[in-house]
Order: sequence, then C-alpha cells, then structure tokens
Amino acid sequence: TNPSTGRPYGLELPVITVRDMVRAQAMLLDRLGIDTLFSVAGGSMGGMQVLQWAATFPDRVFTALPIAAAARHSSQNIAFHEVGRQAVMADPLWHGGRYYFEGTSPRKGLAVARMAAHITYLSDSALHRKFGRNLQDRDKPTFGFDADFQIESYLRHQGLTFVDRFDANSYLYLTRAMDYFDLAADYGGRLANAYRGSKTRFCVVSFTSDWLFPTIENKAVVRALNAAGASVSFVEIETDRGHDAFLLDEPELFATIRGFLSAAGEARGLG
Repeated sequence: TNPSTGRPYGLELPVITVRDMVRAQAMLLDRLGIDTLFSVAGGSMGGMQVLQWAATFPDRVFTALPIAAAARHSSQNIAFHEVGRQAVMADPLWHGGRYYFEGTSPRKGLAVARMAAHITYLSDSALHRKFGRNLQDRDKPTFGFDADFQIESYLRHQGLTFVDRFDANSYLYLTRAMDYFDLAADYGGRLANAYRGSKTRFCVVSFTSDWLFPTIENKAVVRALNAAGASVSFVEIETDRGHDAFLLDEPELFATIRGFLSAAGEARGLG
C-alpha cells in the first residue's frame, strides 16, 4: 500500500531490482539481529539473489549455493518475459495496472503469460516423455480449437491455477527485476571483480537440459569465481527435466547439496 495515498501502488511503485531484494533481506536480518548466514541458497531468480548476496555482503555469507542461475539475464530470457508482460498488459481488464480500483483482474492475460513461461521451465525430451502427441480425453482430433492434445490441456491448467495465487502487477515487476540483473555491470564490466578477495565458499549447480539458464552460463560464473580466487565447486546434473529440475526430486542434487553443506559445516566447526 502506498502510504501517501492509502491505496495499492499499482504501477506507481518504482521498478525494483535483485539488488533491492537482497538489501531488503539484509535489513530484515539486521532487525532480527542476525549478522552472518551459514548458507544462502536458491534456484533461478533465487540463484540470482544468491550471487548478489555474496557480492554485496561477502562477510555475511559463509557458503553460497546458486542453482540453475546466471549472473545476467540473456536476450532470449528477456524476450520470453516481454511476451508474458505484453499478454498481461493487452488484457482489457488490466486497466493500465489499476485493476485493483476497477474491481477486475487480468486473469486471461496472466494465464497466457504463465503458459508461455512454463514452457521454458521444461525440456523437449520431458514434454515428449510426459505428453508426446497424446490426445486429451478423446480418441481422435476434433480439428477445432479446443484442447485436443494433453500438452494443451496441461498448459491451460497451469495458467488457470497460477492466476489464483499470483498478482498480475507483481508478475510484471518480478520479471523486470530479472531482466535488469547484470551483476558484472556494477563492477566495471568484469564479474570477477564482484568476488575479489571473497572468503565465501561457492557451489554452482546446473542441469544438462536447462535451456533457460544453460550450463554455459553457470560455467561463466564459475570462471569468474576462479579468476577472483574464490573457493568454488561446480556440478552439472544429468537430467531431462529442464529448468524445473531444481524443484523436483533429483537425488544427485540432494546429494550435492548435502555433501557441500556437510563439508562446510565441518570447516565452520559445526560438526
């Protein structure tokens, strides 16, 4: 709520960045009297926040676990986000972001945005394995525009359930924050400069089938950490589950995290 108006901000809220998120988290920890963190871990945008935490507050982070992330958003990812934002803003019920005051919600636009985004979280092989060209509750195609295929029905379900738990303007702001993330830009254009002299222990994790944040981008982070002289390990996990793998039951991921944190705990004297 905007304290000056007593009403929701809508688009009057300034665009936020990943750095803003991390600074807000640090302020909360200050308020709680927590000086240091044993581990900062996260995937996707959470992984971006991990990288920002370790760069902005290196003395407060003992270990950092960025999973399926990158030090900046790619042109392709920005493009997908723009498609989603345009879907939301093209919905007539969006009302220029003032739908709170109109008693409406751009549900259709947000659902389409979620459908498009959800495709990027998966992989071609996973989609083929799960759905193939199977039809949805029918023996033959209708040659119309209903959801003939299971994948169509699945995406529509993902879109419809998403709008019940997510705010449209929040979607715009969060995707924009990811788009603007470019950690190296704040350190003279060299990512290694962000971690020069850092004592944080890093473990970077990627997935072979993740085309949203592919292994090559995770390796770029590893190279920068090596150049900065930081302690870093890297694991690429073989899976066909795409970007969403970090949210799923991946035994190798669990084993990697368990091993990394156990070793860090011993080094910290928490054994």
